[in-house]
Amino acid sequence: MQNDAQTDTQAGAEAGARTPAAYSSFVAVGDSFTEGMSDLLPDGSYRGWADLLAARLAAASRTATGGGDGTATGTAQQTEPGDGPGFRYANLAVRGKLIRQISEDQVDVAAAMGADLITLVGGLNDVLRPKCDVEEVCAVLESCVERLAPACGQLVLMRSPARRGPVAARFLPRMEQLFAFLDDLAARHGALVVDLYGAEVLGDQRMWADDRLHLTADGHRRVAEAVWQTLGHPAESDWTVGLPPAVRPGWTARRTADLRFTRRHLVPWIGRRLTGRSSGDGRPAKRPDLLPWAAGPSYDD
Repeated sequence: MQNDAQTDTQAGAEAGARTPAAYSSFVAVGDSFTEGMSDLLPDGSYRGWADLLAARLAAASRTATGGGDGTATGTAQQTEPGDGPGFRYANLAVRGKLIRQISEDQVDVAAAMGADLITLVGGLNDVLRPKCDVEEVCAVLESCVERLAPACGQLVLMRSPARRGPVAARFLPRMEQLFAFLDDLAARHGALVVDLYGAEVLGDQRMWADDRLHLTADGHRRVAEAVWQTLGHPAESDWTVGLPPAVRPGWTARRTADLRFTRRHLVPWIGRRLTGRSSGDGRPAKRPDLLPWAAGPSYDD
């Protein structure tokens, strides 16, 4: 029994010391969450968790291949075009897309790229609509996974975060039905699942932008860290740690915020629904080609 215990301990230590896979290419598939809204950069573009993750993976790839002694901080030592094959990244996400649109417009393109790593996040725009056939959403999601999983080294799925509040509460049963199916789907196809929905901090209203639909910059940083850890990399921070106790704003401040939200975000959203339009209509993919990573603008520029 002692020898068995020693063997188990040794095996566990070896597993913990195992080097995470070094990915040389990454394709992100999805909607506004993956596009990076509302992690706004000074130039008016959006960064988001996928860009942050790409920066880390690029730095880790260079270190693994002897291209430098950098650490995967996501802020330095990114591979530049012309610097060898380097780390390549594509982001096909477009805001407002439903799961069927993601399936038709992005999935086959992503599968054809033959990337080491693909992330797929979709379906939340569907379940947040007044009318939604969750079974149909699950069926389309399954079709996406069936095409993507064999086409990459590792597929990553996510249980999307949800802003806590009375409005979101009515959609939680749909979300949980979708996520239960997603867990089963991942198990059948060897995909990894990042559980953002189960992280209490990502439900905190302070983690959400003024539109109440998209994460703040801090939220996106935490998502990037969550995916990073799910891929087997050592933690750089505790992405689940809670925020300091909230100070409830006064009645006037709350009503002012509600009016601003209604005017800037809710009314335009209702208008698009009534006219059958989407915020992503006519928009190209964020980063449509699988090209060498180069650092973009940052908050420090």
